[in-house]
Amino acid sequence: MDELSLQDRYSAAGICYGCGPANEKGLRLKSRPEGEEVVATWTPSPHHEAYAGILNGGIIGTLLDCHSNWTAAYHLMKRSGADHPPCTVTAEYSVRLARPAPTAGPISLRARTVDLREDRAWVEAELSAGGKVCATCRGLFVAVKPGHPAYHRW
Repeated sequence: MDELSLQDRYSAAGICYGCGPANEKGLRLKSRPEGEEVVATWTPSPHHEAYAGILNGGIIGTLLDCHSNWTAAYHLMKRSGADHPPCTVTAEYSVRLARPAPTAGPISLRARTVDLREDRAWVEAELSAGGKVCATCRGLFVAVKPGHPAYHRW
């Protein structure tokens, strides 16, 4: 996929651990629109494991959180007709770990907005490995305004 990720396009200097392109020690997730969904493929390393061959649950949560947040920001941008996504933060999210996620190959993420309001979006996402859904997520992501500590921080 040659198209720039949302993170590279709109937040090249971002330092978020999960998705910041400028964080050399971070996960550097790359999310891309695909129709009405946002997708990503990420490859784990052994230091991301909870135990041999299995992805750490905290890393799973971070990937789902960041990917869902970018999905919300992208859809809020599209809805408003803006040329840059709003700064969004996670208001709440929950993760269901359905099965161990093997680290022997790429991890796939897929997210969709299920409810979109003026300044917030509810997103559902899934993380798959080896062709099987290993975790799901549902979250609420809110656009913040000037004065909020996260405003224009990513």
